[in-house]
Amino acid sequence: MTVEGKLRAAIVGSTGYGGVELIRLLQGHPKVEITSVISSSSAGEPIENGFPHLTGVFHRNLDGVDAAEIKERADVVFTATPAGVSAKLAPQLLEAGLKVVDLSGDFRLKDGGEYERWYKRPAAEESYLKQAVFGLCEVFGDRAAGAEFISNPGCYPTATLLGLIPALKAGWIKPESIIVDAKSGVSGAGRGVNVGVHYAEVNENFKAYKINKHQHIPEIEQTLTEIAGEPVTVTFTTHLVPMTRGIMATMYAGMNGAYSEQDFVDLYRNYYEGRSFVRVRDAGIWPATKEVSGSNYCDIGFAADARTGRVTIISVIDNLVKGAAGQAIQNLNLMMGWEETLGLGYTPVYP
Repeated sequence: MTVEGKLRAAIVGSTGYGGVELIRLLQGHPKVEITSVISSSSAGEPIENGFPHLTGVFHRNLDGVDAAEIKERADVVFTATPAGVSAKLAPQLLEAGLKVVDLSGDFRLKDGGEYERWYKRPAAEESYLKQAVFGLCEVFGDRAAGAEFISNPGCYPTATLLGLIPALKAGWIKPESIIVDAKSGVSGAGRGVNVGVHYAEVNENFKAYKINKHQHIPEIEQTLTEIAGEPVTVTFTTHLVPMTRGIMATMYAGMNGAYSEQDFVDLYRNYYEGRSFVRVRDAGIWPATKEVSGSNYCDIGFAADARTGRVTIISVIDNLVKGAAGQAIQNLNLMMGWEETLGLGYTPVYP
């Protein structure tokens, strides 16, 4: 702890969108002080060189990646790294006695073989896969309490799982019928150079990608299978839309009975009672991505169709906040036994 009694936090991957969003949010956290921002590619440079919006707000030179040095500066480490990096780095940090909240996908899947099939790279050691707590806060928050190592869920899985779990757990929807149609803003692709997210490619365009092959599919199915107590597979299609932030997951499922929209509203409000970051809309009102932008909220709405026997569930989040940095801080709060909302009371940016 620092002299002020604050938890010292290091951020690995500070020059990515998830890392710089952690900086923005942690600046307002009353019990955390950022003591190290880390980048393997830009060590020694002031972070505002790459992010001028931090000028006069947050100044620190970027540190290199060294577990021993990180231990001297921090108590907890957020690893906002590309796939494959945390698989090797997180065990070093844990062995050094640090707490870790990992924002990559390296520890979300408990089956290393599944990870290798979907991510096309070697999995982390099995013991660490077992140790990592899957930090979907509103569902598994009790597991995060006192944990040393939390794997932060992906952005698409967060929106999808929060939208499906209450109905699946109640037995109101047929597990074999689930179809997920998801759309994301371009920040979800990261800050790296990629022709697919160039302005000329994205502007005035709307395209599907990784159809039936997205690496978040097994993460969604793993969690739904645990909730249902039986194998669950989903049809999951992702789309890129010409906006910076936001995810909308539109989910379709056959109903196991005659349920109205109000029935779903009541079920979900009861399930998420006391969980400040899930807002369930009134019957007939559906959320939009702009209504959660810049915040840690997940907003959910419903349309139950008696004619087809199906329900449509709409779930929206900010992919960089609830889908990444915000949920990571929410997990830290649970890990430390603090109020879950601490440092996350941001009103969505509108319009």
